[in-house]
Formats: sequence, C-alpha cells, structure tokens
Amino acid sequence: MLIFRQLFDPQSSTYTYLLADPATREALLIDPVFEHAQRDAALVAELGLTLGWTLETHLHADHVTGAWLLRRRLGSRIAIAKASGAQGADRYLEAGDRIDFGGRHVRVRATPGHTSGCVSFVLDDCSIAFTGDALLIRGCGRTDFQQGSANTLYRSVHEQLFTLPDDCLIYPAHDYRGLTASSVGEERRFNPRLGGDAGQSDFAGYMENLGLAHPKQMAVAVPANLQCGRPQDDTGFGQEPRWAPLTYTIAGIWELPPQWLEEHLREVQIIDVREAEEFAGVLGHIPGARLIPLGRLAEHVDTLAKDRPVVTVCRSGARSAQASVLLRKAGYDKVANLAGGMLHWRSQRYGVEGAGD
Repeated sequence: MLIFRQLFDPQSSTYTYLLADPATREALLIDPVFEHAQRDAALVAELGLTLGWTLETHLHADHVTGAWLLRRRLGSRIAIAKASGAQGADRYLEAGDRIDFGGRHVRVRATPGHTSGCVSFVLDDCSIAFTGDALLIRGCGRTDFQQGSANTLYRSVHEQLFTLPDDCLIYPAHDYRGLTASSVGEERRFNPRLGGDAGQSDFAGYMENLGLAHPKQMAVAVPANLQCGRPQDDTGFGQEPRWAPLTYTIAGIWELPPQWLEEHLREVQIIDVREAEEFAGVLGHIPGARLIPLGRLAEHVDTLAKDRPVVTVCRSGARSAQASVLLRKAGYDKVANLAGGMLHWRSQRYGVEGAGD
C-alpha cells in the first residue's frame, strides 16, 4: 500500500504529489508550490507523516517552488536535477539515482527536452511515473526556452517513459483541462504529439510552430527557483499569524487550542455562532462570549473591532470554522476557530456561563 495524494494549484494548474510509506510514515513531496506550502505542511501533520524530501521534476517557469519554505518549517531536504543549475539544494539528481521514503523509493529517469534539467520519478514497482512537463496527458511541455529541444524531448519520452509497462500510471506536473492521470499505454497510443505513428521529425515540426507566449510568472519564477524558492528577504514560513499558537488545517482554517484561550479571555473577542437556545443550553458559553448566530454574522460583521483578535466558537468547531472564513474575507486578519468547539472546551473542564440542565 502507498499513501498518495494529488494536490492542485489553480493559478498555475500545477499538480503536487504527496507519497508516503504507511508503515514508517516517511513521505516525500513532488513539485510543491510556494503559495501552498502552508497547505502541504498541514496535510503532512494531519496524516501524521514525516516529510523527508521535496523533489522537483524541473526548474519551473510558471510558479515558485515551496521547497525552501517546507525545509525551513519541517526540516525536509531538497532534491533537484544536477543539470537544472539550481543552488541551495541538499541533493543533485542524476539518472538512476534512488530516493527512499521508508521502505519505498522512487528512481530518477533523465527526461530532458522541455528544459535541460527535466527528470521523471518512477515508483519502485513501476506502477506510477511522475513525468513533470516531459509528458503531459495527451500533450507535453514546450521546448522553446531554458535549453529546451524538441528532438531531445522526443527521445526522452520514447526511451525513458514509453518503455515503462502499459499500465504504469502517468501523473504530470500540469493539466489545463481538469484531467488528473493517464497511463503509458494510453499516451503511447493516443498522445497527438508523441504517440501513434508520430516520428521525431513530425514532433519537431509540431513543436517549432506552437507560437506560445512566455509564462506570465517566468521573470519571477525562474530566478527564485534557481535558489530553490528561497525568498530574497529570507523571511519565515509564509504569513503565519503570531498573536497566538495557531494551527493551520488542510481545510484552510486557523485553529486555536482551548488552553491558550482560557488564559487570554480578556485579550480577544469571542464570537459564538450557535443559535440562542444553544448559547443558553446545556453546554453553556465561554465567559465574555458574544452571541451572533452564523446566519446573521454577515450583517453584524462591521460591529467587531479590527484591532483585537477574534475567536469563533460553536458546538463542535464546524460552524465556527465557516465563520472564521467569512471574517477573513471581510478583512479581519487576526481570526481563529476554537478547535473542537464547546465540546472540547467542556471536556477540558474550563469555565462557562449560562449552562442549562
């Protein structure tokens, strides 16, 4: 068995892949995106994994990698192709190299052509290949910059990827139509650029006449990725709030432990989004909490002070999680959800007011 997650960045249509050994909980992440490093770290934590490596299929031109941020936060190591020219990695990969995660591993196959430093990662049993931009679903990466070469890409795909078993699944770095996976057999047969009876000269002629504009983020992404995503100002991990010990969840919610809230009740605004009968019901409410049912929060959002943190509360933490999202969209930066809601609060035996029978 393999723990496997396919994650997506809608801005650049980039796929990020999380693989982990369920026995040892050791993991690696392929092609992380800078803006989603917080999300990826949250998923690693929620699944109880240890991130050992972040791997790059190539030096990206359409987004900045999250590798450096994840190394700073989780202690993971960075691996990228030696031919990429990047600085600051922990390991520089060449064809045939093996990257272990627990009792599993991936092998490196050199697949240049989109760029000179493209590699693909093949799972140990050849059931999955992560092909970066070398081979996309019914397509391939462009070959007109970063030392790209149509002839080289054709040979890479046919010699390194189309020689894998037909049922080997293909997971690319991008898809712009919502497709998630393919197989070697499918691409060998149906890929309009590289499959079927298309020869090397056919492919080269096709690629030389694409006429594509350069990626919008290229001027920013390439210099940053040459430093493995390290920001110029050497800042910390994203934009983490510092007003309390918050935890970020894969659902995109900042959560606060009840222990901290109990010690700082007078420093925050506590907004209870349950209904009135619940507020005065058996669970009671946190001292100083203000009742604003979730359905009415939008019309009262301007009555909250923006210079004091807001903690949202409900029975279990579900409704208040939605409330925290609403408040962030309304411009409140210091917002957190009480983890576990009133059920967790009462289980810790913290004080309440108005508890019914």
